[in-house]
This record gives sequence, structure tokens and C-alpha cells, in this order.
Amino acid sequence: MRNIVLTGFMGTGKSEVGRLVAQKLCRPFIDVDREIEEEYGMSIPEIFRLHGEGGFRDREAATLRRVAERGGAVISTGGGAVIRQENRDALHKSGVIVCLTATPETILKRTSGNQDRPLLRGEDPLRKIWELLESRRHYYESADITIDTEGRDPREIAEEIIEAVSGRCEC
Repeated sequence: MRNIVLTGFMGTGKSEVGRLVAQKLCRPFIDVDREIEEEYGMSIPEIFRLHGEGGFRDREAATLRRVAERGGAVISTGGGAVIRQENRDALHKSGVIVCLTATPETILKRTSGNQDRPLLRGEDPLRKIWELLESRRHYYESADITIDTEGRDPREIAEEIIEAVSGRCEC
């Protein structure tokens, strides 16, 4: 059975919606960021601080390869996982890719209370969100399915994902 992989920028609802999809389909849910933290014994911000973004991305790629090999899971990736071609290849090979989207303003609102977002630290987080979204746009556009989460209930989004993937693969 193929995986259902949720991608998209931070704050678009991948983890919350992914848990709901997994629950409704009676599948395991894998949050790649949590897997990284468990596997390496430190938080994402600690990995960034000690090893930089490159060190984090290396760990992320290794974890993604491992979890993508499992079948039948709902996988929530980190927002930057799509940057590396090897990650995109592994995820596309393992299942159907669903990209969740939201406006930069909504993303800022959803993430503003969370100090575990190392890429948004600094003077102008909204500008940083715009820049990161633009730099990743074509990677996110390579998803099989794109779903806008703007102003929507996570349960509604989960139902839309289930309906969309049911006609796409043996998921």
C-alpha cells in the first residue's frame, strides 16, 4: 500500500491534518520532524544551532528515506524537505504527494507563538516567509495534489485529501 505524503510550508496544517487522515484511514501517522528529534535525540532548533541548516537537511534526508520505504503510512514532512531532489524522488516513489497551502499572513499567524521555527527568527518573519515560499514554490507545485487550507477546518481538509487520493492510487 502506498503512502500519503503531506508537504507544504510550515504552518499549513500538515501535522494536524495528517493525524486526522491517518485516523480516518486506520493508518500509521509519521511526522518526519518528530522522527528526526527521536532518532538524533535533540530538538530541531538544537540541530540547527549545533549543525546548521545543512546538517539538519542531511539528517532530514536520511530520515525521509527510511520512512518513505514504509508502506501505507500518512507522512507529514517538514516544510523544507522538498528542497532536495533526493527527498522529492523518494517521496514520489513511495506514494501520492499532497501539498497544503496558506497565505504568508496566515502562516505567520499560525506560527507566531512557536519558538521552534528556526528559519523564522529575526526582524521581519513575514518577509522571510514570502522569500522562502517563493524559493520553494516550484518544488511545492510538483505535488500530485494541492489543497488550500486557508480559513478551513482541519477535518474538512482531511476529508478532501481522502477523497482526492482515493482516485489517484492504491492508497
